Amino acid sequence: MKATNSMLFSEITKVIKDLKPETITLERKVVLQPLIVFIQEKVSTQQEIRLNFICTHNSRRSHLSQVWAQTMASYFNIKNVVCYSGGTEATALFPMAGETLRNSGFGVKKLSEGNNPVYSIKYTENEHPIIGFSKRLDDDFNPSSKFAAIMTCDSANEACPFVSGAEVRIQITFEDPKAFDNTPQQAEKYKERSLQIATELFYVFSQINA
Repeated sequence: MKATNSMLFSEITKVIKDLKPETITLERKVVLQPLIVFIQEKVSTQQEIRLNFICTHNSRRSHLSQVWAQTMASYFNIKNVVCYSGGTEATALFPMAGETLRNSGFGVKKLSEGNNPVYSIKYTENEHPIIGFSKRLDDDFNPSSKFAAIMTCDSANEACPFVSGAEVRIQITFEDPKAFDNTPQQAEKYKERSLQIATELFYVFSQINA
């Protein structure tokens, strides 16, 4: 069993320990394999690992993926991982996505107001927080080269057949919890999607030999 980081917030650690990666199907593992290969190659050659999770509006799935990927890299002590997110257009981090992360133990703090607020998202006391806000994938906040572009939704995947600067483009799409906005199932469905993303990224980073 790999040694894991005990410095994550305790509530997040509990969520991680309750994940069930054994439920991931073989078909889904095939989808995840290119990301494992990319990360492993970077680790083996001691290079920085830049992961940019991309969805149309950079409001839900891409942020959940960015936050859980950064957290899993820390949990499994994989160094030099920096995770980003972007969209084919900028909107705003949807409040329920932030609330879902808060309910999983993340420290989510709004740093600015307006149509596209900026959030600080902390997963441990001793690391820089993740800065969450909606942005285009080519925003100055994101890397311009030497990164993996991970397409988390079908529409962004179709709209961006080419991502400038990406070393590799990987399609790992998730169903959009937006379909349940303003319904009684909203919180449940956002949690379900967040835990799926967490489970699959747990599996990805668990496969890396550091």
